[in-house]
Amino acid sequence: MPIIIDEVSRTFNEYLLLPGRTRKDCTVSAVDLSTPLVRHPAHEESPLVLRAPLTSAIMQAVSSHDLAIALAREGGLSFIYHNQPIEAQAAAVRKVKHFKSGFVTSDTNVQPAQTLRDLVALMERTGHSTAAVTDDGTATGVFLGLVGKRDFHPQRHDLDATVESRMTPIDGMAHAKGELTLSEANARLWEERLDVLPVLDLEGRLQHLVFRSDYEDGKKFPNQLVDADKRLRVGAGVNTHDYTDRIPALVEAGADVLCFDSSDGYSDWQAEAIAWTKKEFPQTPIGGGNVVDGAGFDFLAEAGADFVKVGVGGGSICITRDQKGIGRGQASAVLDVAAARDAFTERTGEYVPICSDGGLVHDYHITLALAMGADFVMMGRYFARFDQAPGAKIRTQEGFVKEYWGEGSARAQNAARYGQGKQMLFEEGVDGYVPFAGDLHEGVASTLAKVKATMVSCGATALPDFQAGAQLTLVSEQSFQESHANVTIRETSGTTH
Repeated sequence: MPIIIDEVSRTFNEYLLLPGRTRKDCTVSAVDLSTPLVRHPAHEESPLVLRAPLTSAIMQAVSSHDLAIALAREGGLSFIYHNQPIEAQAAAVRKVKHFKSGFVTSDTNVQPAQTLRDLVALMERTGHSTAAVTDDGTATGVFLGLVGKRDFHPQRHDLDATVESRMTPIDGMAHAKGELTLSEANARLWEERLDVLPVLDLEGRLQHLVFRSDYEDGKKFPNQLVDADKRLRVGAGVNTHDYTDRIPALVEAGADVLCFDSSDGYSDWQAEAIAWTKKEFPQTPIGGGNVVDGAGFDFLAEAGADFVKVGVGGGSICITRDQKGIGRGQASAVLDVAAARDAFTERTGEYVPICSDGGLVHDYHITLALAMGADFVMMGRYFARFDQAPGAKIRTQEGFVKEYWGEGSARAQNAARYGQGKQMLFEEGVDGYVPFAGDLHEGVASTLAKVKATMVSCGATALPDFQAGAQLTLVSEQSFQESHANVTIRETSGTTH
C-alpha cells in the first residue's frame, strides 16, 4: 500500500505574514539581508555569505556571464549553466572573475582594413558609439587605435572607406600600459580631459577600456559580492554525468561554488558525485538538489552537500508535475525541509543552508520563502526578464518581451538532466516569453526594498530573527481575492485635481 501524506500540498499563494511589533530602531536602513550560502558549524559564520538572498537559476535563458556580473554586483550569485561545452562554461566563469568594476572588456572591435559600413553595422548591433581597432579585430588583439561617431558621419563620409582612414591611431592618443587601479585610471581621465582610456598589457594587447561615463560605477554598487582578491564571485552548475571532467575545469577557471543541477537530487548518483567532489576538491563548496522533503535533505546533507536546493515542478516554465505526476507545493516543501535542516543542525552541529528553487511568482513570495526557513532563493523567470539575461528581446503589440525556455524543453536539449539518455523523449519544460523588465539593477533594488519593508513590518532587521519570529496564516480563496485591488485601474497617467 502507498504511504499517504496527511497534509495538503501548499503553495506560497496560500499564506500571508502577520505583522509584528516594529520597534523604533527597526527601520529599512537597518535591515541586513546577509545570509549563509554554504555549510558551516552552527553559531559560526559561513565561509561564503550572500549580501542579498538571491541566486539565478542554472538555465541557458538566465545565467550567462553578463547576468552573473550584474547579480554579483547586487550582492547575489549566479550559477553559470552547464548545458554547454565544458570549455565554454569555464570561459564564462573566467569572464566574471576577470571583470573589474569600471574596467570594460570591449565588445565593439574592428580591424583597420574593415569598412566604415562594417563599423556602422557593428555599432548598431552593440549599441555602442566607440570601437577599439585591433590587429585581429578582437577584444584582446594588439591595440592600434579608436574610432567613434565623432570620427565620421554615415551621410558625409564614404562608407566603403576603411576604418584606418578615419580612426585615431594609438600614436595620437592617451593610453595606459600594465597594471593600474581604477582610481589611477579615473585620475587620468579627469586630469587629461579624456572620454576613454585604453588599458594595454606590456605587449601592447588591449585589456580594457575605462570610460569617464563610468566614474560613478563603483559607488553605484556598494554591496558587491567579492572574494578576498576583490573579484566578483560566481557559481557554476554541474551534472552527474561528466562531472569528473567538468568540475576540474570550472575550479581551475575560478568558480567560487558549484551546484549539482537535477530535477531529482534524491539519488545515489548525486550522493556519489558529491562524495567525489568533496574528496578531489575539498576547498570548493558544492550544493545538491532538488528535493521536496526532510528525507531528501538528510540524504544529501549526510552525503556532504554544502547547501540543498528545494523544489520539484514549481517553476513557471516547468511541467514536470503535468508530465510525471511528481512534486510538491513549494511552501510545503520549504517548511518540511527547513524543519529537517534545523533537526540536522541540532543533531550534528553543522548548519546546511537551504535554497527555495521555483514557485516564486511575486516579490512577496521571496519574503515568504525566507520566513519559512529558506536561507536564499533561486529564480529563473525573475532574472530572464532583464537586459542582462541572454534571451532575445522582442517587440510585440503589447510591448517588449524576452525569450525564456526551460531546461526540460525541446529547445534546451538537456536530456541528460532528466534521465532521458541522449534524446528527449518527452518535455518537462516549455519555451515561451516573459515581459521585459529593463535593467537588473533597478529590478533587484525594487524587490529588495519590498523584502526589507516586510521584515520591518514583522519587527525584524536580520533574516535569522525574521525566521525565528515570523507568524504565518493560511489564506482562504475569499481572503486571497481581498488581497488584490478592487477598483477600475486607470490605464493612462494624468494629473488629478
